[in-house]
Amino acid sequence: MNSATKGIVYLVGSGPGDPGLITLRGVECLRRAEVVVYDYLANEQLLDHAPLSAERIYAGKIGGRHNQGQDEINALLVKKGREGKSVVRLKGGDPFVFGRGGEECEALREAGIPFEIVPGVTAAVGAAAYAGIPLTHRNYTASVTLVTGQEGKDKDESNIDWKRLSHGNGTIVFYMGIKALRQNMEHLMEHGKNPQTPVALVRWGTLPKQRVLTGTLANIADRAEKNGFKPPAVTIVGEVVTLRDKLRWFDGRPLFGKKLMVTRAVAQAGEFATMLSERGATIIECPTIRLVEPEQWEPLDAALRSISGYDWVVLTSGNAVRSLFQRLDTLGLDARAFGGCRVCALGPKTAEVIKTFGIRADLVASDYKAEGVVAEFAKMDIAGKKILYPRADRARKAIPRELGNMGAQVDSPVAYRTVLPDRLPPEAIFALEKRSVDCVTFTSSSTVQNLARMLGEDRMLDMLKGVVVASIGPITSRSCRELGLKVDIEPSEYTLAALTDAVEGFLTS
Repeated sequence: MNSATKGIVYLVGSGPGDPGLITLRGVECLRRAEVVVYDYLANEQLLDHAPLSAERIYAGKIGGRHNQGQDEINALLVKKGREGKSVVRLKGGDPFVFGRGGEECEALREAGIPFEIVPGVTAAVGAAAYAGIPLTHRNYTASVTLVTGQEGKDKDESNIDWKRLSHGNGTIVFYMGIKALRQNMEHLMEHGKNPQTPVALVRWGTLPKQRVLTGTLANIADRAEKNGFKPPAVTIVGEVVTLRDKLRWFDGRPLFGKKLMVTRAVAQAGEFATMLSERGATIIECPTIRLVEPEQWEPLDAALRSISGYDWVVLTSGNAVRSLFQRLDTLGLDARAFGGCRVCALGPKTAEVIKTFGIRADLVASDYKAEGVVAEFAKMDIAGKKILYPRADRARKAIPRELGNMGAQVDSPVAYRTVLPDRLPPEAIFALEKRSVDCVTFTSSSTVQNLARMLGEDRMLDMLKGVVVASIGPITSRSCRELGLKVDIEPSEYTLAALTDAVEGFLTS
């Protein structure tokens, strides 16, 4: 076959679990992949980087049960390469560290298929770092040895030099060695390693379900059995393990181990989810709102074409800001269309979004409710002023009503609508049914009302029994109570940052 018709295979290390640990080069390869062959230990979230059209093939090995033998995987990579495809072989950790990447590359070389190696963060490095254990430290050790924790059953004798391994003072990391943990620890002690040498087991390292168990060579196997410690895990042996208590950070974060449900729209959930996950929480996204276009554009378009004729534009959310400027762009306009029209923002967050479009808010209401805008305008004489208030279809009527009562002419065209999503995510329903959710967050009345509509009020109340309910403010809290929910958390400031602080304070008190 002509080499010009051959594809290329990228062996990409996906890292130990946290999807944020893949390299930029790895993401680049995924984005143009036509085929992705992925392992059990490669985080499936990384598949989202690949085009929807890419073929996805699971070739993992779970607990020794081979979905496909290594020879079959090698043959598959060769076959796809010969078809002229751009193939990503997505492997947990690093392809060349106990990842059989060398075997796969040998098969590709023999078949004449081009390949590229994209290194990844190997499990020893990632798991140790997330457990707060430095593999080397100048006050403890200057070396580290990576060892397979489970040699082939068909071997007559071990390839591991246990005597040399036991006599050194370097850190030792066993990969996938939980099944042979007792045997490996005994080998070290039999060959002279101090039984009191510290040991740490790190399971599901770098993931929210990470679990760490510490002990010594003499007792770690008993402790693992007592605690039901299962694979996948790495075993870290050495004095550096004692630094964990001082350097622990990942699983020491305040919300680590807590599962929180975020009900914001998909486009809005990211910022809030990031705030919570940075404090250690596991996030379940359960969007109960979908943002869509208005049923008709004419009222908003007419207002935007003559926006410079208004005295004020009132913007009460980031969604309103983005919708307004997206429509301006569609109409062939930009920020210059505002002319001398002044801008009022509800809260500093909305003002920040406005600023990204090249406009500084002239007035920022510090109260994060519609009443805050009303209070600010009550300080002025707005009789006869023209005010534009682009809004959501279900927005409260307080602003146009109260400003109208002050003598202003208020136009309030719909800039976007909030509708029910087609369905709730199955993983969110499953988590609620399993009673594994610690806290559900509501950031608007629509989020709780829509959840009730989609689940049914009685079913929602049953699913949320014992679940902490966090509401962003009094309006949302009132909607929760009207549906029969007890509100446990309501911050004094009605912002995502304040809600995050309040959730942490409640769940850690």
